[in-house]
Amino acid sequence: MYAVRAANTTGRYDLHHMDEALAAFRRDYPAFDSTRRLDDLRAFEYARLDRLGHVYLDYTGGGLYAESQLRDHLALLSNSVFGNPHSKNLTSLAMTEQVEHARAYVLQYFNASPDEYLVIFTPNSTGALKLVGEAYPFGPGDTYLLTFDNHNSVNGIREYARSRGAAVTYIPVLPPDLRADEAALFRGLDAATPGKNNLFAYPAQSNFSGVQHPLEWIAEAQARGWDVLLDAASFAPSNRLDLSRWHPDFVDISFYKIFGYPTGSGCLLARKAAIEKLRRPWYAGGTITFSSVVAFDHYLTPGPASFEDGTVNYLSLPAVEIGLKYIESIGIDLIHTRVMCLTGWLIDQLIHLRHSNGRPVIRLYGPPNTDRRGGTVQVNFFDPDGNLLDCNRIEALANERGISLRAGCHCNPGAREVALGFTKDDLAPCFANKDRLTLEQFLHVIDGKTTGALRASIGLATTFADVYRYMAFAETFVDWRVMD
Repeated sequence: MYAVRAANTTGRYDLHHMDEALAAFRRDYPAFDSTRRLDDLRAFEYARLDRLGHVYLDYTGGGLYAESQLRDHLALLSNSVFGNPHSKNLTSLAMTEQVEHARAYVLQYFNASPDEYLVIFTPNSTGALKLVGEAYPFGPGDTYLLTFDNHNSVNGIREYARSRGAAVTYIPVLPPDLRADEAALFRGLDAATPGKNNLFAYPAQSNFSGVQHPLEWIAEAQARGWDVLLDAASFAPSNRLDLSRWHPDFVDISFYKIFGYPTGSGCLLARKAAIEKLRRPWYAGGTITFSSVVAFDHYLTPGPASFEDGTVNYLSLPAVEIGLKYIESIGIDLIHTRVMCLTGWLIDQLIHLRHSNGRPVIRLYGPPNTDRRGGTVQVNFFDPDGNLLDCNRIEALANERGISLRAGCHCNPGAREVALGFTKDDLAPCFANKDRLTLEQFLHVIDGKTTGALRASIGLATTFADVYRYMAFAETFVDWRVMD
């Protein structure tokens, strides 16, 4: 249980002092003033946050939609009649035009040449990754290489690789910054077997630590005979991904992480040269030109349609174009500047927060500055004796103050395990008899091994007041103690 001191005696982040803190922040981060337009957008497009007194700091989990996005989408739907695009009637043709227009706009947004890339619509990033995993031609002698720092949906591709006899190799990340061991990475890349199918996967930005892994790895890997899968789900919301400069073979995107609405729509951006290697293990409605029961055969539709199982979420796809145009009207570079100024200030304040005995209140997982990182700030809180405070308990207390953070391992087990110091010897026994355990028995076995951390993530609608209120909350843990 927890014992809290009677009163916060420091009061550095008292809300009455916020104006002077803002003035100091603007002196330290002069580029912030160039982003003042986002304060106006916050007031008009995201007024619900201040009306409800809510601090939203979970942009890595999902972006927030602007009210104009909803109005524009509703106006389109209200003034049109759209049908399932898998036909040639008037309403289907009208919808097909909208879908293909959205597809073309995605290419334009990411500066991807239509001669080089295809856009395959999926439910989300996970759906895009599953497409690659199930259709990539893994076999004996092939290799799936990935970093410890990856989302579970990227980790999951290893099951396709293993089931088909391919090798799976992980590249470690090194504490405290949790960047990849580049020496180990290049040894792994150099080990590619010529003429075999070699797939290298990594995130442009970690959803756990905020580390931004070098995009230069793409060309380095390809020059050594690798296909490259770049997970851009956490990177794209506040960073420019220019596919005329960088040329990964596969890129997964979740649109709701960029602009909040619609959910249930993502895409796989795939190089045409790479997609020719993929072999789908099945077919479905929407993916074929012709199927026969009598002849026991089928013909896949050329292009992206052969990967879009069933009917795409067609009424939502025009909202994707609306969302991308909204972001373009602001400017992704402006959003990036805003996010990095607020992230730099928040990190600096958190790492200097101290208990009365001088011990740090938090431990940061990831770079302690804004060098090659994004707006994800992952921490754990500790008491004056160095005991870990339960991140889930802190998340619940934040809820009481109207602050949305996120506790847990964030579907990134490798980064979490390195950050928290879990070893193979710690975790391997948890799975020794997993197939013979009930869920309740398994939960008992892993008790104590599920510790996570608390993530704050900053996005286009974040204000200085938001990060200041988080610091006012963080300060309440000064001199808290874990009691037996």
